[in-house]
Amino acid sequence: MEIEKVRLGRTELLVTKTAFGALPVQRISHSDAAALLRRAFDAGINYFDTANAYTDSEEKLGEALGDVRHEIVISTKSGGKDKKTVQAHIEESLRRLKTDYIDLFQFHNPAQLPDINDPDGPFAAALEAKQKGYVRHIGITNHRLNVALAAVDSGNFETMQFPFCYLSSDKDIGLTVRCKAADMGFIAMKGLSGGMLNNAAACYAFMQGYDNVVPIWGIQHKWELDQWLELTEKRQKMTPELQAVIDKDREELAHNFCRSCGYCLPCAAGIDIPQAARMAMLLRRAPYQPYMSDEWHDKMHKIEDCIHCNACKSRCPYELDTPALLQSMLKDYDQFYALHHSAV
Repeated sequence: MEIEKVRLGRTELLVTKTAFGALPVQRISHSDAAALLRRAFDAGINYFDTANAYTDSEEKLGEALGDVRHEIVISTKSGGKDKKTVQAHIEESLRRLKTDYIDLFQFHNPAQLPDINDPDGPFAAALEAKQKGYVRHIGITNHRLNVALAAVDSGNFETMQFPFCYLSSDKDIGLTVRCKAADMGFIAMKGLSGGMLNNAAACYAFMQGYDNVVPIWGIQHKWELDQWLELTEKRQKMTPELQAVIDKDREELAHNFCRSCGYCLPCAAGIDIPQAARMAMLLRRAPYQPYMSDEWHDKMHKIEDCIHCNACKSRCPYELDTPALLQSMLKDYDQFYALHHSAV
């Protein structure tokens, strides 16, 4: 299949608009990951995104696609906060990926932009690696709009990776416009809003409306990959029916909700914040029965163990009042749980 390619800003990299987000392959076996990644490559996907922090994702990518390295584009990331750490991460990524270069190295969700003038800072490591040919292009990922906008304005990064889906605000959409004007590649993560959105056709059609946006779909299962390949092959366009789905979801969900990014973790009380903080919406939008188990009842009631340290609140890139949100979710969950079990 011939998949449409997008020029990734001034990197001049041509990447398939249907791209592979490799975070989820850390959850499957090496053999299953190899089969999945190879299937994606054989179908025409040429862009694969991973990160040093995704446990064995890089290693699985290297095992599956090392022999076709020069036919694909790989981006990876480091959250290192100093030169020494980032240097070590780059060296480790090269080894895991079985390659001698990284197409796109990205700073992984920094709370503030790395100082390009700090000789011992993370940017110095990326520049040095680029000079040596280990890194070809330098980008940044973020969940904070103010940091993302500052990165565009700085001119120091060739690409931006940012959460983007049909629930995105006008300001988030404006970021894609700013990136296009700056000739900065835009990589869309969380195209299904962390699993909140379940109409793949609507998600795909929305992305098609932005010619400079490259969505990286997180893929763990064959059926997920095949779903994106089918939509790509039929070149799914926006229809009145899909627009109606989007309008309805925006009305219900486009507000301050948990995106399940996980930056609130770890929780000192052991609360599964990314799931618990959006439980009310999951119950109403997904098959709810799995959440009615004794296991999930106990998980939700871990919220009562909250010590109100506010660490999760301070780390939330969307500035949510996480402890208050969790209490609200627990109250809603208990009402739903009681109704469900009284009807059984």
